[in-house]
Amino acid sequence: MLMEPPPSVPRRPRTTSPADQAPEPLRGGESSGIRRQAAWIVEQVLADGGSKQDGARERLRERLSAHPGRPEIALAEHLASLRTLTGLNAAIVNGPSYVPGAPAGGSRESLSTRIQKVLRDRMLVTALQPIRELSTGTVVGVEALTRFVSDGGDTAGEWFAAAAEARVETELEFATLECALAAAPHLPPQLYVALKVSPATCLHPLLPGLLEESTTALDRVVLELTEPLTPGQPAALLAALAPLRSRGVRLATAQFGTYPDSIRHIRQLGPDIIKLDRTFVAGIDTDSSRHKIGEALTGFAEHLGAVLIAEGIETEEELAAVAGLGVSAGQGYYLGRPSIRPRDWAAWNDFARQLRSRP
Repeated sequence: MLMEPPPSVPRRPRTTSPADQAPEPLRGGESSGIRRQAAWIVEQVLADGGSKQDGARERLRERLSAHPGRPEIALAEHLASLRTLTGLNAAIVNGPSYVPGAPAGGSRESLSTRIQKVLRDRMLVTALQPIRELSTGTVVGVEALTRFVSDGGDTAGEWFAAAAEARVETELEFATLECALAAAPHLPPQLYVALKVSPATCLHPLLPGLLEESTTALDRVVLELTEPLTPGQPAALLAALAPLRSRGVRLATAQFGTYPDSIRHIRQLGPDIIKLDRTFVAGIDTDSSRHKIGEALTGFAEHLGAVLIAEGIETEEELAAVAGLGVSAGQGYYLGRPSIRPRDWAAWNDFARQLRSRP
């Protein structure tokens, strides 16, 4: 369901490649577009004869050996390490991406052209960030974040802006939803998955079918609104999402305080989850005004019967401050960074045990 195989790509002469060494499912017509394209990128890097890249190529070979048959994971880890070592933007790291030897600057293809390739080949993956219950540290859900595999240095916001300019924003958003829903079965079954969606996508007639046809149970799905609402949208969203919500789908909003009518719209929607934005969380342990906002929103969420989640918790002090306000759950780099690697997902609750062991 996630993607169709990408078109064949001209290859340099060789005896073997990462794709040749992969398990049989990688090479047939049912192969993952992400995996095949990652194998091609790896092949091009390893075929580059520049002596300055010998060390990087050797590290890439080590990662391929550590992940046999999974070139997309090896490539992601390799590029993330390049960013750490050199400061270069790396593929699948918070939106920006870098491929050794790829054209840069004015020689790069336009973003609109590359977004067409992303849609065609489904060159995107999902990183998952844990959402923790603050009283116990236990992971209760994840937020799905899109990472693009490309030869540019563009943020996720720039990708979506380009898609809007090219009038393919709906296609891109549905592609990201497909990718996130395909990752969800690899999570423990008790965790919910928060999917970022625009109001327009929530109103799209294809959304119910996409959710119903996925292997993820509807009561594990949270639709998180990412944009301010227009005056007529709350009522329309209530009507459109009512059948899904009656079957367990939850609604979240992260728009509190971001535009004048946000509080009124939240009241109209009656979301199951309200998110406290990082702009309010940053420095909440020392800034009395932010603390008062958090206190007010805690009461507001309680009045609506909604769970309050603090986003962007980056220090132990911020964690203590939001927990002291009675905030139910939180996410942020201090509680767990986004990752595309299942082994990271499995280790999340080790951190929960560390939190519980503290005084």
